Amino acid sequence: MSKEDICAHLGDDYDRYLGAIVPPIFQNSLFTRKTVNHGYSYTRMSNPTTEIAEKKIAALEEAEEARCFSSGMAAISAALMSVMEKDCHIVCPLNVYPPTKGFLDSYMTKFGVETTFVSGEKVEEFERALRPNTKAIYLETPLSNVFTLQDLRAVAELARSKGIATIVDNTWATPLYQNPIACGIDIVVHSASKYMGGHSDILAGVMVGSKERMEQVTHRERGLFGASMDPHQAWLLIRGLRTLPVRMRRHQESALRVASFLEAHPQVERVLYPGLPSHPQYELGRRQMSGYSGLLSFVPGGSREQIAGFVKSLRLFEEGPSWGGFESLINSPGLWLDEEASRRTGIPQGLLRISIGLENPDSLLEDLDQALASMKRL
Repeated sequence: MSKEDICAHLGDDYDRYLGAIVPPIFQNSLFTRKTVNHGYSYTRMSNPTTEIAEKKIAALEEAEEARCFSSGMAAISAALMSVMEKDCHIVCPLNVYPPTKGFLDSYMTKFGVETTFVSGEKVEEFERALRPNTKAIYLETPLSNVFTLQDLRAVAELARSKGIATIVDNTWATPLYQNPIACGIDIVVHSASKYMGGHSDILAGVMVGSKERMEQVTHRERGLFGASMDPHQAWLLIRGLRTLPVRMRRHQESALRVASFLEAHPQVERVLYPGLPSHPQYELGRRQMSGYSGLLSFVPGGSREQIAGFVKSLRLFEEGPSWGGFESLINSPGLWLDEEASRRTGIPQGLLRISIGLENPDSLLEDLDQALASMKRL
């Protein structure tokens, strides 16, 4: 079944729901079973609406099963907790999603868990960082601020040879453009709040892996922590998945145009986007991804005040966190970093991150052009 057909139809049992083309929302906490043992008891453990989303996402990721969570961080923390032990060790890229980094180097330290952060661009970095008590290598490729990649197959092979679990945040590429399970990765996580949902109106997370792992997570990390997805959120996620292929094509096409425009602009010093042939890991990206999404970063030339003025001069791009929705956004992770903070975090000074939405790409280019021109007047 094609990925377009998975998004449109897989898991939709029309006969089961009186021919309804859109599944019902089972907005209930419990299921009685006095006369029929249908397999459901409590929505914290499972729910028919949520299961439709899980079936679609597992198939898209070419995995056995998936489990939905109440947010991306709920899925990420559950995935990590499922493989960690007290006093264990984790290896992770430095520029991973900041809340993930905070979970590892702030929260989990109280359980004796230590994390070694590496740039992640070479598999040798991960190998040098391993210890006898290393339990997992956590990846995010590409990294969603600096857009460097990790070699999924090489890291998976290394980890498997040492008996170490691997987890990948695949939110940026989506299952349409990258399938880490096929590269040998054990667990895949997503913030489904972003491209999968696509409308900036849900918080949702997903974990994907083997049937055995997902059954354990159902009863332990999701069941005991209680971070289950609300059925209405699952219904909205199903709606988002139906248009995911169409939206991702538009995000990719527009982002490639914007990245090329910025790269050629004299006011821009650097563009970070894996879809550009100038990206240092472009060939690796072509090997392990089949496409690109709409999130990229760039560094304008000029003072902090000029860059801040550029952001304020934008008319279509709204300033805010997150990404992956219909709207174009700009965020400023490197704007106020001094040299020491830039060195420590690996984020270039002045770096701006933009999420390319579904607006007319010509309008987005015009907006960026006028805002870049305004920097000369600041």
